[in-house]
Amino acid sequence: MKHFAFGAALLAATTVSAQQKVQSGPGAILRGLDKVSGQTVDVEMQSGQSGEVFGLDVALGDCRYPPENPTGDAFAYLTIWEKGKSDQLFDGWMIATSPALNALDHARYDVWVIRCITPSAD
Repeated sequence: MKHFAFGAALLAATTVSAQQKVQSGPGAILRGLDKVSGQTVDVEMQSGQSGEVFGLDVALGDCRYPPENPTGDAFAYLTIWEKGKSDQLFDGWMIATSPALNALDHARYDVWVIRCITPSAD
């Protein structure tokens, strides 16, 4: 039982430690793809802001990144819905290095995170 309690405490400490190794950026760079025309567009969005990417409305809740790899391991909280509709198509964290891990499922459009906006990237 002592080993279980020690293991649980170690796991909790590791989780807290891992959570402290990320920073929030003021915004994110997102890329949109129109699968029909093949056109892509990069959109810069501030945290808390909503914008349009082709026929989709996108809201950026937060963009976080590890300080040791700010451009490669970004992850952003996005809410996406079709323009003029209220049903959400996507609501969750999207990871720049693994966009297929938690991806938008839409027949025509695709949206993914490129990177967070960081002080060194401004």
